[in-house]
Amino acid sequence: MSKLKGIISPFTTPFKQDGSIDLSLVKPQVDWLIDNGVHGLAAGGSTGEGHVLNRDEYVALMTETAESLNKRVPLVAGIIANSTSEVIARGQSVKSLNVEALQITPPSYLFRPDDDAMVRHFKEIYDECQIPILIYNVVPWCYLSPDLLLRIMDEVPGVLGVKQSAGDMKLFADLVRRAKPENMIFSAVDALLYSSYQLGAPGSIAAILTAAPGPSVKLWDAVIAENWNVARDLHEKLMPLCDAILIDNMPSLCKYAQKLQGLESGFARRPTAPATNEQKEKVEIALKTLNLI
Repeated sequence: MSKLKGIISPFTTPFKQDGSIDLSLVKPQVDWLIDNGVHGLAAGGSTGEGHVLNRDEYVALMTETAESLNKRVPLVAGIIANSTSEVIARGQSVKSLNVEALQITPPSYLFRPDDDAMVRHFKEIYDECQIPILIYNVVPWCYLSPDLLLRIMDEVPGVLGVKQSAGDMKLFADLVRRAKPENMIFSAVDALLYSSYQLGAPGSIAAILTAAPGPSVKLWDAVIAENWNVARDLHEKLMPLCDAILIDNMPSLCKYAQKLQGLESGFARRPTAPATNEQKEKVEIALKTLNLI
């Protein structure tokens, strides 16, 4: 039975201005997120700029994150790679770290594997790594349908669920409705977390959780307690921050939001653009709405 539930906050990878990873900033962020009440961490995903990490950097980041966590909450290790062999290599590299799951993005380059090849992809990964898998369904041109996701979860027992990222609530609702009880369908739809929880999502893994972890935890708690008025109020107060950060240079904006709350988390790696003054102003206004600054 997976320990994953509730607010699984993405982790922003702290880069220096020269583009190297600043591992000294890992533990402060881990502690900050846990102090804000999150129920788990996910490193190496989109918010964590996992797509720009080479394998050595990936292993160093995951090792430092796991050691900083010291098993206080579960760790999800994101993997963004285009070949089955590279995903396997990265999965095997974190096996000794006792990660709760691998968050694996389907191959994201131009050529989409057919459905049978996609099933084989995830089966081979699980067979070689023996770590539970969350499919990160995020790539628009390689988006996996509910039918295919359900097939993979049926045919590959090691696939415990999906991190569903499209903003189509009908698609999300269909997937939750048709999934088996043991299938975990996490929401990554930042602006619709409130609705996702009501539909039965066991939790979320989304950028807003790292930009405003405290209010995000309170929203989850309010839904669990069926305190709908509080939940709706928190949802509405989080919306301006969603609007402010969910654009092309999102990692830079998440890090700026963290910095305004007293956490130094470095820079985004090039070619991701830094936050503009106009973008910063929107983040500041949104955080003030949440009484975070």
